[in-house]
Amino acid sequence: MGERRRRFTITAEVTVDVTDVDTLRKAALDRVAEAGFVAHGDRSVDQTKAAEHDAVRDNVTAALDWVTDPDAIVQGGVGADVIGSTTSITEAERADSSAGDADGELMPDFAALFPACVCGADDCENCSGFQLTPRSAAILWGVAQLHADFAYEDVQQHGDAPVTEPHDDWVAFADYPRITWAQDAVWWRQAARAFDDLAAGQPPLATCPGEEMAMHLMLRSADGAAADGWGVPQDELALLPAHDDDYNWDLAVDVLLQDEDILHLFDRQLDGIEDPESEENKRFRIGDYRPEAWFRPFQNATPRDARRPFRR
Repeated sequence: MGERRRRFTITAEVTVDVTDVDTLRKAALDRVAEAGFVAHGDRSVDQTKAAEHDAVRDNVTAALDWVTDPDAIVQGGVGADVIGSTTSITEAERADSSAGDADGELMPDFAALFPACVCGADDCENCSGFQLTPRSAAILWGVAQLHADFAYEDVQQHGDAPVTEPHDDWVAFADYPRITWAQDAVWWRQAARAFDDLAAGQPPLATCPGEEMAMHLMLRSADGAAADGWGVPQDELALLPAHDDDYNWDLAVDVLLQDEDILHLFDRQLDGIEDPESEENKRFRIGDYRPEAWFRPFQNATPRDARRPFRR
């Protein structure tokens, strides 16, 4: 007589490098198409399947889950039957990743934060309008990290010293309007934090003139970052779903910024326009752009948490 049935739990850890995200996604979508689904909660069978399809399309982890078969860890016909299994997939923290800030912050999951519609329907508001796609959001996040790094370095190196011409020793703030060049280190640190505020994993919408300036600089850098492969490592970017609306920076300027009034501050012929009492300011109706007003929230914006920290 054989031994009675005995039950064991096998624990294994498998590390996988995703080398071709498009091939992975296609393989996962093929499995979704072949799988049988049941109604779940208030979702019909078709809705449940569509939701899984969208999850695989937008999230590499979900795609990897569909091509992972934990039951295959035990070969068939060896006198042992698999009766159940569970799978948990998490992205490993890469020691060599350059997609973070100076403190090693990992890149957010932009596929989940900024899911872009691809239905292409004529009556789809998302497809017919502007969508901040995962790859575009990642580029903006990456250049925001770099601008913040440069800005904090300027503060550490120069403290309260004014920006002077030539700008050989200034990395970030030489690109700011001349009316800001005499500000102190406290002001500059707030300007540096504006880049971090716009890189917080939410839609990068400026809430004050300081963030508006930061956003202009980010968008100006984004085109080169996407074209030349800096700001976000290309292998990290390739893991995000591609979209026809990727890197549409001209439209992003129109949507992500309320206006381009702050750029008037670079025009020497309009010196003084920052003062809401000046004739030019009243003519253009741009509001208060004096340096002391740069970190006051716009009237139509939700203020940032005043207790949020500075990176350094």
